[in-house]
Amino acid sequence: MNAVLTPSSVEELAAVVRAHPRMLAVGARTKPRLSRVSDDVTLVSTASLRGVTEYDPGEFTLTALAGTPVREITATLADQGQCLPFDPVWLEAGSTLGGAVAAGVNGAGRLRYGGLRDFILGVRFIDGAGRALRVGGKVVKNAAGFDLPKFFVGSLGRFGVLTEITFKVFPRPPATLTLSLRAADPAAAVSLMTAAASARWECHALEYSPAASAVHLRLGGPAAALDPLAREILARWPGQMLTAPEAEQLWAGLREFRWAPADEALFKVAIIPAHVEKFFHLNRELPGSRLQVGAGGNVAYVSLPGRDGRPARPGSLDAQSVGTDAQGRPSLPRYRHAPPAGGAVEELDGILRGWGLVAVALRGDVPLWIGARPQPQITAAVKHALDPENRFPSLSD
Repeated sequence: MNAVLTPSSVEELAAVVRAHPRMLAVGARTKPRLSRVSDDVTLVSTASLRGVTEYDPGEFTLTALAGTPVREITATLADQGQCLPFDPVWLEAGSTLGGAVAAGVNGAGRLRYGGLRDFILGVRFIDGAGRALRVGGKVVKNAAGFDLPKFFVGSLGRFGVLTEITFKVFPRPPATLTLSLRAADPAAAVSLMTAAASARWECHALEYSPAASAVHLRLGGPAAALDPLAREILARWPGQMLTAPEAEQLWAGLREFRWAPADEALFKVAIIPAHVEKFFHLNRELPGSRLQVGAGGNVAYVSLPGRDGRPARPGSLDAQSVGTDAQGRPSLPRYRHAPPAGGAVEELDGILRGWGLVAVALRGDVPLWIGARPQPQITAAVKHALDPENRFPSLSD
């Protein structure tokens, strides 16, 4: 069992890092597989390092300590009519700012605005020697030097312990409107998302839910402009406009990954739209698997039955749970027990290798990486420069 330390200041955090030969930072552990390491690694929590340290709405920049819950930051920004446009995930679960950066997982807003990597301006961190360093800046037009802050996005805490992060923020759209468009099969979903993403509507989000046979499309802008756009879209594809409460429930469910049971293994896979149809047929190869496609077909999440992809008991479908929801859309089937998968993780690994794709595990007692994972030399060079003594686990651990 890994010990967890909770320093109360940056100075104390630096001392803790220097005092332990093996160390990894953790936040709220909403993505627990990223912090499952060998027993010789001491975990250091940033939970006590929280709060917004600098916010200039006029300059659209915000700086906060790494342990600050993201929901607190979104509330602060909302008071000024601003937001983190990449739609950070697991807000209700307590995801922290440092954890969001380290995991590099984006929400639905990535389609319109770009990912977390596009908005990070600067970071303060403790390196492998226990030194408190700062890279990047606190203004948008700071382009001097190597853009090292972006390397911390998706670094899984392996480059150093983040203590403070500066972001570029955006104005919130004055109004949003969500359409649920029917997609009979993955080919139809890909065709719809590709056309919608390149159309003049400037969609803020396009998420495909295979279990519901639907593409969820979100528009943003002046309220008076959204209804005409919605009618134009619905004239092209069958579907319906969601009410504000329905839309809030939908996007909150996707943001919190409610479609993926918490006791199942969860993987994130970077894809392109051409891969979507292949992923749709995964449940034939992997019974009981669940799939969600985001960012207009550029990321997929796969949930496998059982925390290790090997359910202990064969499952049986609960027939009463198969039907339609309140809007007449197909609902997600529920199982009394996980259906048989036979080493689903190993099978998924082989499938991804055949496609030349890689997945990172966010939850579950499974390998951190599966598939055809590249090993860029630049990543190894940055890791060595910031942590020459390998105080932090490697990106493969």
